[in-house]
Amino acid sequence: MKLLDKYNRVILITTVVVMVITGVIYYGAISWILTNQVDKDLVVEENEVFDYVKLNHHLPQVFDSDDQQISFYPKPPGSVARQFINTAYYNTHDKGYESGRGIISSVTVNGKYYKILVVESKVETEELIRIIFIITIIVILLLLGTLLVTNRLILNRLWQPFYNIMKELRLFNLADNTDLQNIDTNTEEFKELNTAVINMTSRVKHDYKNLKLFTENASHELLTPIAVINSKLDTLIQTEHFTDRQSKLLNDLYGAAGRLNRLNQSLLLLVKIENKLEHNNESIDLRVVLEEMMVHFEEIFQDKKLNLSCTLGDKEIYGSRYLVDVLLNNLISNAIRHNYSGGNVNINLSASRLVVSNTGDNNALPVEDIFKRFHKSSGSEGTGLGLTISRQICENLGFELNYDFVPPDHIFTVLL
Repeated sequence: MKLLDKYNRVILITTVVVMVITGVIYYGAISWILTNQVDKDLVVEENEVFDYVKLNHHLPQVFDSDDQQISFYPKPPGSVARQFINTAYYNTHDKGYESGRGIISSVTVNGKYYKILVVESKVETEELIRIIFIITIIVILLLLGTLLVTNRLILNRLWQPFYNIMKELRLFNLADNTDLQNIDTNTEEFKELNTAVINMTSRVKHDYKNLKLFTENASHELLTPIAVINSKLDTLIQTEHFTDRQSKLLNDLYGAAGRLNRLNQSLLLLVKIENKLEHNNESIDLRVVLEEMMVHFEEIFQDKKLNLSCTLGDKEIYGSRYLVDVLLNNLISNAIRHNYSGGNVNINLSASRLVVSNTGDNNALPVEDIFKRFHKSSGSEGTGLGLTISRQICENLGFELNYDFVPPDHIFTVLL
């Protein structure tokens, strides 16, 4: 969940809780005020009864009214306690009971003790409370809606520099020479974040350039001594009178020098690909390239007794022929090297993908490691850079290289 949504949720929940509590308190306060006003009207009626009795020495005549009723009941002296009550009010007009508020009091007239009951209808009061409550709810809903819209508009604008910084980071590429843009903002926190991100990416690019320069220089510097070693070994092997042990040692040295040379060539190729130094792009017919490559690998398939199945459709791409050759060579060589005698190799080319699958070990390869540099299975004589180079070539050509294991086949798919 986005931070903005979390913030809006917290604000919404807090506001609703506060508004509900405030609404209950407000409703109670309005109800108390209006009820108190009715009680004052009842006291006025009570005092009018007292004044009438004091002046005329008899009870006032009782009249039916739509909103007030006064009743007198003979009672034993001192048996009535003065109090306000909530009671039912009989509406003579509608012939029904409704909510009412009353006061119980007492009066003595000519030595006789009477209970006084004055009741007023609370319908108008309750209707007024209901209208006030509805208006309050509408105001609360309008306030919530305004708050949500305002928060979304204002917060989106306030957080825009953060989104711009995130966009720059997503587009950041070590191989590019462009630097991160300085985001224009008046918010101090975003200014500090932008400065920290720019400084961090500058340090990373500086370290990356140094490492890349070291790799490139080291690979170039190794070319001469490797060539000298190979030349001396060739000369040494052509001499005579070697013992079996000396021949084995020379053979091991020759093999180690060959692996060192392949490793150096792979590193140089990887640096070349990462720096995008291969610009000889042209239109390439993948079907023709694969058919030519199958001819080159024909003897190897026969020597290892591998069963080859090819289904090649028409597909043209635009890119470096050299990189395409390296990619296809790596995938097919990988299928041969990690296969067993009598195994299967399947190559399928369609308009959307190239699939190279082979039988081999019954366990799936670790997907998170196979494309890492120098990762190779135990006993492999490769450099551990083949699949790394293959994925890098795919990225440069705009393709995607994936691995799947569907027993017994290890499947490498290039999404074209």
